[in-house]
Amino acid sequence: MFQYIRKAQYHETDQMGVIHHANYVKWMEEARVAFMDDLGMGYERMEADGLVSPVVGIELDYRKPVRFSDEVEVRVFVRSHAGVRMEIGYEFYNRTAGTLCATGSSRHCFLKDGRIVSLKKLLPEFAAALAAASREDGAAP
Repeated sequence: MFQYIRKAQYHETDQMGVIHHANYVKWMEEARVAFMDDLGMGYERMEADGLVSPVVGIELDYRKPVRFSDEVEVRVFVRSHAGVRMEIGYEFYNRTAGTLCATGSSRHCFLKDGRIVSLKKLLPEFAAALAAASREDGAAP
């Protein structure tokens, strides 16, 4: 499981003084980009190889608030990977308060030249890295 840590920023808060819900999607992307870099297949490399991985679905469940200046840990893991599709799981921990504050997932496909491709065929080493980063149950603890 990959861990991405960031500090909640003032501009991310809403009128109630908590982090606005839309920012979690941005945090998912920040964490996913860092995760892919960590696996050795960052977005820059993917795009240089002509490969893109668009988001085709997002899910988020909010549990506890995050406030300005709280330290947030986003745990990232592969829920599933089937060659042409993958699902990434996210767990958002408010390290300042010591609480799980949200869980989510994003679903992706892989495209080259506008066509769906199998990562297992196109980049087998990256497909193997995704498989190694998978969590067997795919569920939050």
